[in-house]
Parts: sequence; C-alpha cells; structure tokens
Amino acid sequence: MNSAASTPWQIEMFRRSIKKQQKLQALRDILGDLGTERCLLVTCGDNNGALNWFFRLDGGQWTWSDVSGENQDQVVELLAEPVHRLTGDSLSFPDEAFDCIVSIDVLEHLDQDQPFLLELNRVARPGGTVVVTVPNGDPGLAANRIKWRVGMTPQVYGHTRAGYTLGELWDAVSRAGLTPIETSGYSRFFTEMIELAINFGYVRVLSKKQGGPKSGQIAPLSSGELNKHSLAYRLYSLAFPLLRAASRLDALLPQETDNAVIVKAVKNSAP
Repeated sequence: MNSAASTPWQIEMFRRSIKKQQKLQALRDILGDLGTERCLLVTCGDNNGALNWFFRLDGGQWTWSDVSGENQDQVVELLAEPVHRLTGDSLSFPDEAFDCIVSIDVLEHLDQDQPFLLELNRVARPGGTVVVTVPNGDPGLAANRIKWRVGMTPQVYGHTRAGYTLGELWDAVSRAGLTPIETSGYSRFFTEMIELAINFGYVRVLSKKQGGPKSGQIAPLSSGELNKHSLAYRLYSLAFPLLRAASRLDALLPQETDNAVIVKAVKNSAP
C-alpha cells in the first residue's frame, strides 16, 4: 500500500474488512439518527479510528475514548481529535454527561464487567442509550470451535474470556441497572471464517517472520506495519471481491449464529 495515498490507511484497511463493515452497519441500524446528541465511543485496542471516522460523518457530538490506549496514536492521527485513555472501572467523565454511549468489544478484555458497565450507567443521562458489542463466546458455534482448534484462542486476541452469548450480555447489562430494549448481531460463519484466515495469516505467518506480533495484535497497527506486508495486502485486495461474495452466504444462516452480539439499553429516568 502507498502510504502517500490521499485516502488514510485506516480507511483503506476498513474498506477491505468485511467484518468491520458489518459491525458499522449493525451499529448504524441500532443507533438510528443521532442528530446533535452528546455521544461517547469506548473501544479497547482493536481500533485504528476508522469506526470513529464514520460515526463522526453520521452525526452526533462525539467524544472518543479507549481502555487500552494501544492504538491511541493511530486514532488521533486519523481524527485530529483527542482520545481519552480510560480504565475499565473508572471513566473520567461527570455524571450524566452523554445522551448515547457505544462500547465496542471492551467487556471481553476485562477481568470483571460490572464496574465498567456501572460506569457507563453513571455517565449516561436518564433516558439515554447505551449500546454494547462483544464477541459471541458460545462454545457451540462452529466458528468458535474451528478458531480454538487451530490455536486462535481468546488469549491470542488479548481477551480474558471468549465472549458472551446474547443472553449473557443481556443479563450483564441488566445487572448494571440498565434496561435492555433491543438486540442485534453480525458476522456469521462465512464472514467469521474469512476473518479467521486473515488473522491466522497475520499472526502465524506474516508477523512470525518479523519476530511475532504484540500480545493481542491480529492486524497491522500502523501504515509502516502495513507497508511491511504490502505484497500480501495487494494479493488480498485482488481476492477481496470473491471473499465479499462468499460472505453473503451468511444470509442463509439464522441470526442465532451471529459471532458478535449487540445489546441496546436505556438508563431509567429518575423518579
């Protein structure tokens, strides 16, 4: 990839990620029109800023934050806006500061989920919405069985747990005092297998030649890292139309096989 191209490298990578595009669309569908609402996005490392970029284009007054801080420089580079570094059990925002909060793939990185979810509840305004996404940790899913069999375990992704089933996520959000009102998901078997092939190739083949990836790293984190694998990226780009076509086979599968799940909840209004 040519780092001097006019399109930021983060957006180029996003345009070649079927799963991230599905994630964005699923979140857009469940969020609806944000207008001028005060919005907070919380991520945890696996984010180079592309999702932030598109959320900002869609509307809303966004504040950016990350629990790990690993990719913070890349997000700031793309957005030219500050990114708050948070800890999982303490969000550095005042009470009731946001109308809408989106937490993307954070819970599976934490030792305990309730302190974080209680903080989301605290900084949401009464009647505000909280949207939480996590991987589906159901061991019965075919994609999970295959991933773990080939060594792509939750630990490789930097996770403390495999994820949550939809019911488990619903319960976790409810225990934090939020009221779930809607569910969704994305990435069924065919998309997940394409993503697995990409992650496996990066972790077990490409990065191994460079001395191995950082813990939890499953994709390039900078334009420099992407350029190191420019030939592999070009070959993948050539195959991308076929892979996208294969991912559409997900439509033949039931919603219960989503490998990522989303719960939208509201904070109860004060009595």
